Amino acid sequence: MLNLRPVPEDGDDGLLDHVRQRFRKVAIVHYWLVTMRGGERVIERLLRLFPQADIFTHVYDPARVSRTIAGRKVTTSFIQKLPGARRHYQKYLPLMPMALEELDLRGYDLVISSESGPAKGVITDPDAMHLCYVHSPMRYLWDHYHQYREGTGPLNRAVMPFLFHRLRTWDVASASRVDRYVANSHFIQRRIERAWRMPSTVVHPPVDVDLFAASHEIDDSYLWVGQLVPYKRPDLAVEAFNRLGLPLTVVGDGPMAASLRRMAGSTVTIIPRLDFASLRRHYARCRGFVFTAEEDFGIVPVEVMASGRPVLAFGKGGALDTVVDRQTGLFFDRQTVDSLSEAVSRFEDWLPSFDPELAMIQARRFAPAAFDAGILRSLI
Repeated sequence: MLNLRPVPEDGDDGLLDHVRQRFRKVAIVHYWLVTMRGGERVIERLLRLFPQADIFTHVYDPARVSRTIAGRKVTTSFIQKLPGARRHYQKYLPLMPMALEELDLRGYDLVISSESGPAKGVITDPDAMHLCYVHSPMRYLWDHYHQYREGTGPLNRAVMPFLFHRLRTWDVASASRVDRYVANSHFIQRRIERAWRMPSTVVHPPVDVDLFAASHEIDDSYLWVGQLVPYKRPDLAVEAFNRLGLPLTVVGDGPMAASLRRMAGSTVTIIPRLDFASLRRHYARCRGFVFTAEEDFGIVPVEVMASGRPVLAFGKGGALDTVVDRQTGLFFDRQTVDSLSEAVSRFEDWLPSFDPELAMIQARRFAPAAFDAGILRSLI
């Protein structure tokens, strides 16, 4: 059964006061602020813990972030001033180590770096605490290097081996500048050890589970939600449900959208986007949620469980931290159409025994208060 440990509540004021008194001047370093995704939601929560914090980043577009972030002092690196940086910031990746080291963090007691693109390599005061919250070691340098190289143009393919070799050397060397690492999942904890040979603790990212609720009405259709990009494997879901002849709703847009529409059979519906109220309704009424990606953490499965629905997930990555097998969902073990199709059949057999209450209890383990407590404990 579920390990129903108590979820920390917001009221741990003693620990919060202790940390705030110890660290009076706080800097938060984020790789780039040009959209609102899971990493930026972590920044919002850190700003709630440390309302006095200043933000440092490579590239900043205030029109594309939340008011919480846009209302703070944001300092950018010199990357911001380069041509087309707000849209093509990743092309300047080779310059980002130097740009980070030019950021002036003198006088800050606490530096929290948010790492997925380069962020942890800043130079801090000798007496400052540097905590790094790792969404992922840079994928394009490590796990997904060959995929990125195959997907780019001839010139980039020619220069990437030379540039990225130097970037990996810097990435490993700069790892020693951090005092403590926090991983967003056990999957990322293992990747930190593999890439940087550094220990870490696990604090899952905050998921605003109170925004979601169960429904008494359940539809026949399964649901897939995400960017339509190759690593998320939406093609697996479309092909499997074509084969099974079962209804599937795919919500998302991206470079694979046109090919998936051509692939989709009569039982598969593809919707480019939904407003939040409609998305919540789809979460709460879906027969089951299909999660085909190997994600670092994966917020959407938690949101679906908070809506009282089960998850059918690929059994690797962050899903192993969130989904409880045969209680809040099931796993399939290979990213193949055969494996997913077989798992859907098992899921159908298991579904009558699913208890929505268990899914909602599990989702609460990832509520923002749990994230707050984990970060504060990492600083004492």
